[in-house]
Amino acid sequence: MLTVFFLPIVLINIGSVTVPWLLFALYMTSGIGMAGIGMGIMHDAIHGSYSKNKKVNKYLGYTMNLIGANATVWKIQHNVLHHTYTNIEGADDDINAPFFLRFSPHAKKNGLHRFQYLYIWFFYGFSTVSWVTAKDFIRLVRYKKMGFLNKKNEFRNELVKIIGWKLLYYSYALIIPLLVVPIAPWIIILAFLSMHFVTGSLISIVFQVAHIMPNTKFPIPDEDGIIEGDWFTHQLATTTNFSPKSRFFSWLIGGLNYQIEHHLLPNICHIHYKKLSNIVADTAREYGMPYNTKRTFAAAIMDHIGVLRRLGKIQAIPAP
Repeated sequence: MLTVFFLPIVLINIGSVTVPWLLFALYMTSGIGMAGIGMGIMHDAIHGSYSKNKKVNKYLGYTMNLIGANATVWKIQHNVLHHTYTNIEGADDDINAPFFLRFSPHAKKNGLHRFQYLYIWFFYGFSTVSWVTAKDFIRLVRYKKMGFLNKKNEFRNELVKIIGWKLLYYSYALIIPLLVVPIAPWIIILAFLSMHFVTGSLISIVFQVAHIMPNTKFPIPDEDGIIEGDWFTHQLATTTNFSPKSRFFSWLIGGLNYQIEHHLLPNICHIHYKKLSNIVADTAREYGMPYNTKRTFAAAIMDHIGVLRRLGKIQAIPAP
């Protein structure tokens, strides 16, 4: 995946591209590699499950920074908030959305949401553009206010690192191509955006269809902030697997089609999920617990669309 991402970028940066179609093809290929790095390398590494060696995990986690995002911000957003408070409105950052999107029945509804199942694909596609420009800074400030990054100079140091890594990313991914590629700048920028559209679409759809589905629950805490049931039941009730029989697809997306196994065992490398899934499914059935799965990725996407349409129509369900 690192090769799939960096080799096309190198070919672009050495000035070997002179025609727009090849520029777009190389950038979009890099988009597949970027998504692969996000789902198959940094995701395991930041969870500490790529290797038993902590240093290997640490340095492979920096591949997140190489593609324009930030490992520290992601660790808080994903490892802490998403995995602890899955599908809980206001706590799970994966379903906290801008006003024009609605991912939870407990979120405030407006008239635009009726059409979100149509326009959401545009925002899925360009989600990583906002991610590598503004979102990391916004989240860093918010997480500081939430009590994270509270060690001496930790916030300031992380801010400097984010700026440095993003300057590096934009330098090799866009600025150098603008300087060396003999093609109109607006075409180069469009090709760069096409790379992100590929990455954003793949990452957003894979992560969202695992949780925003017809059978997944959106629990709300009681007055004391307590969620009914134990943590394992919560993860099973809020997560869905898809396309469990496709080995190539599973490799392509870093085993994230086995989201249930990942949420229950985030410290286990994804290459073991397929075998673990049989044990988890049998155990869930034995204890009468939910085990949501869709036979194909296409079926999961169609169900996801159905939920988006329903969320665009139903009024917000208030907390008890």
